[in-house]
Amino acid sequence: MIELTVALGERSYPILIGAGLLGTPGLLTPYVPGGRALIVSNEVVAPLHLASLQRSLEGVQCDTLILPDGEHTKTLQTLNLIFDRLLESRHERSTTLIALGGGVTGDLTGFAAASYQRGVNFIQVPTTLLAQVDSSVGGKTGVNHPLGKNMIGAFYQPKIVLADIDVLKTLPERELRAGLAEVIKYGLLGNAEFFAWLEMHIDALLAGDSELQAQAVKICCEEKARIVAADEREGGKRALLNLGHTFGHAIESAMGYGVWLHGEAVATGMVMAADLSHRLGWISAEEASRARALIERAGLPVVPPEQISSGQFMTLMAVDKKVQGGKIRFVLLRQIGDAVVEADVPASLLQQTLCAGAALCR
Repeated sequence: MIELTVALGERSYPILIGAGLLGTPGLLTPYVPGGRALIVSNEVVAPLHLASLQRSLEGVQCDTLILPDGEHTKTLQTLNLIFDRLLESRHERSTTLIALGGGVTGDLTGFAAASYQRGVNFIQVPTTLLAQVDSSVGGKTGVNHPLGKNMIGAFYQPKIVLADIDVLKTLPERELRAGLAEVIKYGLLGNAEFFAWLEMHIDALLAGDSELQAQAVKICCEEKARIVAADEREGGKRALLNLGHTFGHAIESAMGYGVWLHGEAVATGMVMAADLSHRLGWISAEEASRARALIERAGLPVVPPEQISSGQFMTLMAVDKKVQGGKIRFVLLRQIGDAVVEADVPASLLQQTLCAGAALCR
């Protein structure tokens, strides 16, 4: 078992990474001080992993709530279902909310934990690669709004993150590929050595090599833990974690939440960011092509949907959380492994990227 720490003073917490952790009797019990918990999962994940999680909670009185699956369920209406169960079952402030699932489940459950009785204990048990390497770590919680993704939420840290590599064996291939988008992101934004490692091992990661998957999760969590410890509320450096997300969130919103998986939209968003970085004269054509090539090898889309016009992109990006002073801020690349946040992007170059389509990074 690998143990990392997100260093946030009194709110520091461990990330446990390894195979077979989920079924370890009593492993999570120390993190449920009130002796009572509500496990929130969904209709896909619960039949696969709920029983194992309950073994990890030996001695804890557990209620469960099984939600429908999918990004389209990440709404205030679904959030209210969690509050209904907590209140109907008379959960007190000493209770613990446990998220068993991917990013949607984690974000919903975390936001509920931040809000219920003004804040209760919270545990993340991510069951997708994307959630293990990204969304379960760092305390971002929330729901989508029809006008923008993740526009309603809170920063609220878990007490522990338990990433069992074995659960990735049950992931559909499309979900595994989507998770690799966030893995590749960490190489592009701040770790050129890791990017080169991914170029060597991407096929084995897709094939389900557990040792390599554990190593990838470890490196990504180390990178994110370091950034979150330095900038918990995204006042500066943490914004780099949004590489590909300004374009990607616009794709998700335009297509309808869940039509494109989050990782698929981020993948194309990173190709667009690399293309724009090259047009600015920052990265070479070769580096931009390397970024696109690795994303393509992961089986991810590299071209935005044809039906999204440049005007629609601009409208949707204008309501992104990274907008400041009316300016859209993009995370762009100085080189592979060196990302920056930039708001002063010439409109003509941005328009070229938005209209490039299949010619991106070619």
